[in-house]
Amino acid sequence: MAAACTGVEVPRPGTEPTQPHIGIALAVAEAAVDLGGGDALLLTDDRGEPLLEVPAGIVARAMATGDRVSLRLGGVAVRVAARVHAAPMDSGGTVRVRGREYRGRLVISPATAGLLVVNLVGVEPYLAGVVSAEMGRRLPGEEAALEAQAIASRTFALRALGRRGTQGYDLVATTADQVYGGMAAETPMSLAAVRATRGRILTWAGQPIDAFFHSTCGGRTAAGGEVFANGDRSYLRSIADVDRDGRAWCAISPRFRWTERWSGQRLRATLRATLPSLGIDASQVTEVRDMVVTDQTPSGRVNGLSIRFSATTVPVTGAPSIRQVLQAESGQLLRSASFRVRMSRVGGQVADLTLEGQGSGHGVGLCQWGAIGRARAGQTAEQILAAYFPGAVLERRW
Repeated sequence: MAAACTGVEVPRPGTEPTQPHIGIALAVAEAAVDLGGGDALLLTDDRGEPLLEVPAGIVARAMATGDRVSLRLGGVAVRVAARVHAAPMDSGGTVRVRGREYRGRLVISPATAGLLVVNLVGVEPYLAGVVSAEMGRRLPGEEAALEAQAIASRTFALRALGRRGTQGYDLVATTADQVYGGMAAETPMSLAAVRATRGRILTWAGQPIDAFFHSTCGGRTAAGGEVFANGDRSYLRSIADVDRDGRAWCAISPRFRWTERWSGQRLRATLRATLPSLGIDASQVTEVRDMVVTDQTPSGRVNGLSIRFSATTVPVTGAPSIRQVLQAESGQLLRSASFRVRMSRVGGQVADLTLEGQGSGHGVGLCQWGAIGRARAGQTAEQILAAYFPGAVLERRW
């Protein structure tokens, strides 16, 4: 079924397809992984020939041995295979790897630096482990936000199918794509949101859209082209994300406003660690003399910085690079590129740098805290998605 994001759906021609399966990389370079400890598992090779039965409550270990996978049980090597498939003995069971339960099955293969562990699972059970991992545990009255996230995450997943085909998986389980915690991340509300939106995605010209999302926009989202190369999309435009009184929908976010400070010494240490990623020789990072905003995007995010040292001036261009270079003390990316600069100098050097910012994340597409605010105000998932992806079509694929 398809329609604009108004909640009115019309039938699609043809028979109803089944949901696809998707490969999620749980580990990409592990020397060894522990399998089992929960339900009984059957380990097979690529031909489906049994390699090992792992009884319930017992843990086996898979290890990288050159271009093969070796299996050990009770500390004793038992089998070796080019690739290992792990599935529950009971069709209703789950697979446990590294102490975490997952639906579907696992495929374990040798990689460049260890083992690649991929969870092969249907899109719907995959989403059950994504929605609350991304949105946190929510309260009654916020269901529409979870449903909007489920549709956006389902769209994101379908868009990613086959994207890393040569690498043996479609997505990773971290914020590099979208957070996936397996069964540990499932909640009654996330399961309900996935069921309520089953098979529904957002499309443009019949294809899944780039359904980007982020934590907190700070009151205005960013256009796709402000952040992503070739990211200009008519449905990824910058919007004022405020209610009728001008209050930001995401003002409820704990990351709506923030402050980050550096002493002169810590700023120098941070830049010595981060600027080499942009091809800047760390030896050029001496005393910081000045830092000036040289460019801003149409949505008000910082898009260019000029950092002056004793003997050179270094330009930093693009919000992603700026957030990488100005890492927080925790080592995480700067919360967002929407900030103002304040500094004090002593003897011509920066003695204290303070950024006063708003929002968290890249700012493109769905604002998660904004969606929560809208849901609390009574908006439906369809209305939320229409606000953040204007012109996209809501379509049911299965």
